[in-house]
Amino acid sequence: MTYNNTIEDISVVIPTFNRRNLLKRAINSVINQTIAPKEIIIIDNGSTDQTYQMVSSLFPEINYFTVKKRGVSAARNKGIMESNSKWIAFLDSDDVWKPNKLEKQIEFSEIKQNKYRLIHTDEIWYRNNKFLNQLNKHKKSGGDIFKNSLQLCCISPSSALVKKQVFHDYGLFDENLEVCEDYDMWIRITSKEEVGFLDSPLVFKYGGHSDQLSKKFWGMDRFRIEALEKNLKNECFTKTQKKIVLDVLIKKLTIVSNGAHKRENKEIFKIYNDKLQDWSIKLKKLKNE
Repeated sequence: MTYNNTIEDISVVIPTFNRRNLLKRAINSVINQTIAPKEIIIIDNGSTDQTYQMVSSLFPEINYFTVKKRGVSAARNKGIMESNSKWIAFLDSDDVWKPNKLEKQIEFSEIKQNKYRLIHTDEIWYRNNKFLNQLNKHKKSGGDIFKNSLQLCCISPSSALVKKQVFHDYGLFDENLEVCEDYDMWIRITSKEEVGFLDSPLVFKYGGHSDQLSKKFWGMDRFRIEALEKNLKNECFTKTQKKIVLDVLIKKLTIVSNGAHKRENKEIFKIYNDKLQDWSIKLKKLKNE
């Protein structure tokens, strides 16, 4: 692995599972960066497609860890714990960085006098290798984005550059969440501090393949509901934030319970309608305090 530029205090963490060819493309996008990270860490969730053989042959200097298949959160957490840098940059194995991605983020941090401990960028989306226009609800931004973070995941992990200390302060990715683990992480962070946003599309996100987690589960809001409930119970938010969170939670619960009612799924309807009633009572009580 040969770099032509100075090495920055960055660890790149790439979780993967049976994506040998896509992983090679992702790794090359890191090696081709205009500034070099200190280390690249691959966390293999138990691949059976000779991923290790490919990496060890072509990229022998990469730090490679094989773990039991426990999901992307456990893989990212392993990468965080094994990292030896001030900054951590995540890259999903099906995504690609533009060559100046890391350089632009470090420059941004310096220009902003190290104000932000999380810096993300804009991105370009492809689905089934065709360009995909993003909807307005997916528009990225910086600063105080807590309210936006409650609606849906508004930071792509592949675009995020995060100070390692952040994970000591707010915890690691929740390994109990099968999906929306990034949503959960970002609401914990954005409830406490502002984030930096670099308004340049420096990441190519590729979707549409059959192993995408977002295609595996129905009703993604169910997992966002779980994250919101958990953080409410953990007293993660201020009183003002709690009211905002409860409003969002109740809207999401209403959507899921109404959907279950229309599909005549009595079991799902009861679960989410009961939650809806309980949290509605708590919001009313909070507003009357």
